[in-house]
Amino acid sequence: THFKRFVMIIRSAGFVDASLIGSQNALNFAYILYLTLRSQGKAAADIESAVRRWFVMSALTGRYSGSPESTFDFDIRQMHEQGFDAFGPATFAGELSDAYWDALLPQEMNTSSSISPYFRVFQAAQVKLGDKGFLSRDITVRDLILNKCDVHHLYPRNHLKGQGLNRGRYNQIANYALAQSEINIAIGDKAPAVYFKELVEEQCYGGKKKYGGIIDLDELKINLSESCIPQSMLSASVPDYDSFLEQRRKLMAAKIKVYFQTL
Repeated sequence: THFKRFVMIIRSAGFVDASLIGSQNALNFAYILYLTLRSQGKAAADIESAVRRWFVMSALTGRYSGSPESTFDFDIRQMHEQGFDAFGPATFAGELSDAYWDALLPQEMNTSSSISPYFRVFQAAQVKLGDKGFLSRDITVRDLILNKCDVHHLYPRNHLKGQGLNRGRYNQIANYALAQSEINIAIGDKAPAVYFKELVEEQCYGGKKKYGGIIDLDELKINLSESCIPQSMLSASVPDYDSFLEQRRKLMAAKIKVYFQTL
């Protein structure tokens, strides 16, 4: 019963599929925290919030990566000596300061690993916040993850390869978005300047629905905002790839911060 309740808490944080769980150690310690707080008679709502926050913090910071035994031991001891009401907020404030959200996390997101904790937590944030898939009018990110969706390259891979960029450059997580396979296929290898122009000038003005079902410019802007895609993509001059990555990392980090605060 305890474990089923614990799993429900983790799922309520947006981790609705095993593919989003990158750290078994972080999950194990979150369960330790859950059992500890229950044994101390904490209110169920407070336990749920504490477990969600601690798990996400641990995943983002790699708190239990490598050899976790000493960190496990330290954290357990502090929880008993200080009490979680003191130790938890102090740890969150220290690990997830404004400097972390504004500077360090965007830097850490400069990676090509689709299994990085940052991209996994970003996906969980989108699930938790009820976001729609990239250019989807009705299909949610939750639906896409549970149905093993495509990870779409916003600046298509072959488009960037044609410019001489290597795998580590075109597979940046800031270039990823969750999309329906039919939208991914329709975009193909088109440059963003091409398919965003068609979205803005044709599809949102009664033209053929080439890329999903959004036909309203305001709705399109909301959809891009949910996926942390810069609104500059809708302008006549789409930003160059490096500028786009820098802008999107900051937006993704800001979204994860908002998400963490909802936990």
